[in-house]
Amino acid sequence: MAKRLPLGKRFSCAVTEQAYARLRGLNAQYGFGNNYCLTFLLENLDRIADKDELDAVFAEMTAEYGAPTKGSLSP
Repeated sequence: MAKRLPLGKRFSCAVTEQAYARLRGLNAQYGFGNNYCLTFLLENLDRIADKDELDAVFAEMTAEYGAPTKGSLSP
């Protein structure tokens, strides 16, 4: 029997339609649910994303939507 990855932390998450479509695509390709796909992506972000590219994406997002005020998006 395969081991299950323990997913202890749950939170509500809103994503864009484009992000949700990509998530569904990962589910279809690899057969994992949303929780597992997001967990794998976030836990392995340093391995799968170039740091400079990631910084550039966040800079573009900040330029377009503005920077969040400190503490406004974290619990």
